[in-house]
Amino acid sequence: MQTTFGTGQASRENSDLAFTDTLTGLGNHRRFFDKVDRLISDRADDPAPFTVGILDLDGFKPINDLFGHKAGDDILIQVAMRLRASMDSHSTVCRIGADEFAFLYPMVFSEEAAAEKSRMMIEILSAPYDVGERTARLSASVGCSLFYSGDETTEILVNKAETALYHAKRSGRGRVVVYTREMEEAAKRVTRIEQALRRAVSAGEVEPHFQPIVDLNTRRTIGFETLARWTDRDLGVVPPTVFIPIAEERGIIGPLSQLVLRKATEAARSWPKDLFLSFNLSPSQLVDQNTGLHILSILDRTGFDPRRLEIEITETGLMNDPASAEKIVEDLRRVGIRVSLDDFGTGQSSLGRLREFHFDKLKIDRAFVSSILDDRPSEHIIRAILAMCEGLGMDVVAEGIEEEAQADRLVQFGCAGGQGYLFGKPVDADATLGYLRDSYRGAVYAKAI
Repeated sequence: MQTTFGTGQASRENSDLAFTDTLTGLGNHRRFFDKVDRLISDRADDPAPFTVGILDLDGFKPINDLFGHKAGDDILIQVAMRLRASMDSHSTVCRIGADEFAFLYPMVFSEEAAAEKSRMMIEILSAPYDVGERTARLSASVGCSLFYSGDETTEILVNKAETALYHAKRSGRGRVVVYTREMEEAAKRVTRIEQALRRAVSAGEVEPHFQPIVDLNTRRTIGFETLARWTDRDLGVVPPTVFIPIAEERGIIGPLSQLVLRKATEAARSWPKDLFLSFNLSPSQLVDQNTGLHILSILDRTGFDPRRLEIEITETGLMNDPASAEKIVEDLRRVGIRVSLDDFGTGQSSLGRLREFHFDKLKIDRAFVSSILDDRPSEHIIRAILAMCEGLGMDVVAEGIEEEAQADRLVQFGCAGGQGYLFGKPVDADATLGYLRDSYRGAVYAKAI
């Protein structure tokens, strides 16, 4: 009997260990899924709502790197103690990842109550943590989902909570997002757009449109910026503010960009030879070392002179992997492609980047241009940018010019290049040719090409 009892006890202990996080003593991923599975089963006949959530510590890795892994483990133990203490007798909290915790609230029935409970947890975790003789502070983001129907599984509920967490972290630190029916519809719409975009890219249905860039003094067109435009047979016109982020997030941006560049360079071959073509690279393309090869291959195939191409990159794009971006920029400049820094003043880059990357041109963001007539700080910022670029030997283009008075003020400040609706909206290749024929007065245009 003693032997049988001892064997059974050992078996239970092993089972407990398999469901326990060894660092914090909380349940682990298996324990959490088991708890939710059981609750769904218990409520099969009467599916009353309950809440599951995922909590992620914001900025834990830098703290771990700063204080060391031992201190990081101590902080995680303190986090676990606080979370366990915040649970009522019905609720459960488990550690399911390095700095991720999952919680189950069987008696929380509404989105409002779930959000309120989550905000209380974030508040509890915001108090300082003891790390030896020093203290550290943390914030947390939370995503929640509610069980409404017996058709939902634990995996579905957790996936919804993770989707909500993703939205919470995108909107800033210390946020709570509860997965809603509206979010579900939005997620389905994103998937529909993604599938349609993949088909459109494969079929070559995304088109380049071109917006003129002018010499502000003479108002002569000196080049065009390429902008992607897409009209789907079922979805209709899909704005680039919608499909470009989806392309970026879902890994479609590379093929999309190559398609648009190929079509743009084919169209620009028939333009006067003194006009340049400007083209945007996305942040993800600046971490792909094949980007330069793809661009050069397209130029070779279409017969477009690399010296007529300008590549625009953003400050934010530089920050993902500066070393990779620098190599790509160097490869492009080596064959005569000019490189422009877009949306200057709105990203996260430092002024030192201007020295390190050797840009040929800088584009002043429309946010400063739109307020140049009535906002003194914007005026001073633009003046400072122009003075800096003159010292660095960089060209400048001001974006978003919509009024004559804005253009006049920029000329007064010494800005040479401009772009915006005042000079022309983005139009397709055929309309761009018509614009050029009008600009070059027929005979001059024919001679130029």
